[in-house]
Amino acid sequence: MEKAQLVFVPAPAMGHLVSAVETAKLLLSRCHSLSITVLIFNNSVVTSKVHNYVDSQIASSSNRLRFIYLPRDETGISSFSSLIEKQKPHVKESVMKITESGSSVESPRLVGFIVDMFCTAMIDVANEFGVPSYIFYTSGAAFLNFMLHVQKIHDEENFNPTEFNASDGELQVPGLVNSFPSKAMPTAILSKQWFPPLLENTRRYGEAKGVIINTFFELESHAIESFKDPPIYPVGPILDVRSNGRNTNQEIMQWLDDQPPSSVVFLCFGSNGSFSKDQVKEIACALENSGHRFLWSLRRPPAPGFLESPSDYEDLQEVLPEGFLERTSGIGKVIGWAPQVAVLAHPATGGFVSHSGWNSILESIWFGVPVATWPMYAEQQFNAFQMVIELGLAVEIKMDYRNDSGEIVKCDQIERGIRCLMKHDSDRRKKVKEMSEKSRGALMEGGSSYCWLDNLIKDMIK
Repeated sequence: MEKAQLVFVPAPAMGHLVSAVETAKLLLSRCHSLSITVLIFNNSVVTSKVHNYVDSQIASSSNRLRFIYLPRDETGISSFSSLIEKQKPHVKESVMKITESGSSVESPRLVGFIVDMFCTAMIDVANEFGVPSYIFYTSGAAFLNFMLHVQKIHDEENFNPTEFNASDGELQVPGLVNSFPSKAMPTAILSKQWFPPLLENTRRYGEAKGVIINTFFELESHAIESFKDPPIYPVGPILDVRSNGRNTNQEIMQWLDDQPPSSVVFLCFGSNGSFSKDQVKEIACALENSGHRFLWSLRRPPAPGFLESPSDYEDLQEVLPEGFLERTSGIGKVIGWAPQVAVLAHPATGGFVSHSGWNSILESIWFGVPVATWPMYAEQQFNAFQMVIELGLAVEIKMDYRNDSGEIVKCDQIERGIRCLMKHDSDRRKKVKEMSEKSRGALMEGGSSYCWLDNLIKDMIK
C-alpha cells in the first residue's frame, strides 16, 4: 500500500489531547503504511500538564508518530476561537515543511487533516492543501446529534437556549428516544462565551468528509443510526488505560488493596471539579451517614476570577467538618488529585460519583463501575441525562447541577444517590457490567468499532 501521512490538530486540553493521541496510535497499529504528525499549540492557555504529557509521548513514540510544537504567538488573542484562527498560518507552514522535507518518490502522501471539534477553522488549511478534513469528536454521538439540532433551530427559528432553560419545556431531538428537558441544558450552551463558537464549529462539521466519534455502537446505537449527514465513524472507546498509577500512588493503591471487593464509592470530579466549603460539608455528612467505604478526591477551588485549575489542600481539616477524618478513618480516605483510571480499575471500587465528563463515563463503563451523576460544566448535564434517563446506566445525584450556580446539594439527596449507587443487586449495575463487556468487544477484531476503523482507513487512504 502507498505510504500516507495524516496531520492531527487536537485542542490543547488533556481530555481532548489524550484521546486524539490514542486514536492516532490505534490508526498506526492498524495501517502500517501510515505516518501521523500531531501539531501542538504552544500558548499561555496550554498547561504544564499538557506539556509534560506531550514530552512523554515524544520520548516514547515511534518514528511514524511525530509531535511538533507550533510557534508561540500571544498577540491578538482574546478567545479560544481567535487562538485557533491565529494559528492557521503556523499550521500551514508546519505542514508545508512536512510535505516538502520528503519530496522523494518514497515520501508519504498527505491524505488528510483530523481536527478537533473546536478547531474547525483548520478545515481552511486542509482545503489549501487539497486534502479532506475529518472532525475528531470527543463527546458522544447523542451530543453531536443534539448540537446539530440546536444549531439548526437556532439558525432557522432563532432558538434561545437561555429562555428554554428558564422554561419547563422539552425538546424532541433526533438521536434521543426521550424528550430532552429544559433543566438539563448543558452549561456550555448557556454560556455567552462558549455558545457562539460552539455554533460556529457545529456549522462547519458538514464541510468535513466525516466525524470520528469517541463512542461505540452498542452504547449509542439509536443516536448512531439516526445520522444522515455528515458521515460518522464511531471507533471508541478510545482510552488510555495502560498506566495503572500504582507506582506513583502507592499509598492510595495500598489502601484500596485492603478493602473488600466492590465496597468503595469513589468520588472524583475531573480536572476542573471543586466545591465550596458549604458543599464539602454536605458531601462529608452524606458519606458519613451512608456508612459506605469511600475514596474522595477533594480539591481546593481556584481563587475567584482566576483561570486556574483546582489544587490540593495543604490541610484538609480547614474544609472538612470537625472530627470527620477521625470518625471515618476506618472506612474512608480523603485525597487530593486522584489516579482515576487506576482507581476505577481496582476491584475494591464499587461505585463512582462523577462529574459526568464523557471520558470519565467511557472509563467507568470500560471497568464496569456504576456511576452517580453530578455534572458541573461543559456538556456534562446532557451526559448525565443520557446516562440516567436515555440509557439507564447511572443513578442521579443532581442531574441539572452547575458549578457556577451557587446551589448547595443537601446531605440527604447525596446520601440517597450513594445508597442507590452501591446496591449490589441493582439492574443498573448488571447493565453496566454487560456494557463493559460490549465496550471491550467493540475494539476486538470483528467488533463494531474495529470495523468502523477499517472503514475510516479505507476512506482516507484510497
